[in-house]
Amino acid sequence: MTPSAGRSSGPSSGPSTGPSTGPSTESDHEKAAATVIERVAAARPGKPVPRIAIVLGSGLGPLADQITDPVAIGYDELAGFPTPGVAGHSGKVIVGDLGAVSVLCFQGRVHAYEGRPDAMAVPIRCARAVGCDTLYLTCAAGSLRQDLAPGSLMTITDHINMSGSNPLVGPNDDDVGPRFPPMENAYDPDLIALQVAAAVSDNLSLAAGVYIQVLGPMFETPAEVRMLGRLGGDAVGMSTVPEVIIARHCGLRVTATAMITNLGVGLSATPVTHDQTLAGATEGGERLGRLIRGVVAGL
Repeated sequence: MTPSAGRSSGPSSGPSTGPSTGPSTESDHEKAAATVIERVAAARPGKPVPRIAIVLGSGLGPLADQITDPVAIGYDELAGFPTPGVAGHSGKVIVGDLGAVSVLCFQGRVHAYEGRPDAMAVPIRCARAVGCDTLYLTCAAGSLRQDLAPGSLMTITDHINMSGSNPLVGPNDDDVGPRFPPMENAYDPDLIALQVAAAVSDNLSLAAGVYIQVLGPMFETPAEVRMLGRLGGDAVGMSTVPEVIIARHCGLRVTATAMITNLGVGLSATPVTHDQTLAGATEGGERLGRLIRGVVAGL
């Protein structure tokens, strides 16, 4: 497998945050949204607020370079935002145009293995408060199938949470979402169909499959890779699932694409490393960027 990122460089107590100290409060996402709206309105007068938020995974941050008329805001400037501690995650919100569509892009994420399963709750809820109704997630992932080769794009149709954690554990804020959010069709069927149509239109090969999240940060053993495949997984990584849960909890539609960067441990003689993850994601970034542009244009 490959993680969405490698080992955390931060302390075991968890990632640091931006202007807020201590645990994030519910109001942090509203404060962050107000900052984003103010900065974007000043820099992009007359432009519509973004309806689509995009999370870029390990090695995929350069896709943000395709956004025109951009406004970049550091995570450290936004209340409650976490600070990424892993290579390949720069930690910026970028608002601009992808083709003719206004988007909000998260250039980098924080993972549960860095200390907080709910680390991305404030950013995703901020996107909702800004005006987004759709979340497009990307990640680097390891293949659990010999026929799903490195370099493949895979639309995620469902997931299995094997991380042992959940970002909604603890008191629920009924103003944000329900105590027991349903996860049926967590990956919106219409958006999956839109991914397929965009891939066909641009002559891109696109697989479909189930993503399994593990906690990490270590890579799996060969026995674990065999087990995950038998459980019904097609790809494995260390991200994405918490963000899907958070997004569905606050009412966002979700779609996700995994960039397959390697075969799982035991399926190939090639050792799995984080450098391999970043290199594989970078090599496939151009094709993933084309797919994202096609999906965004159809929304």
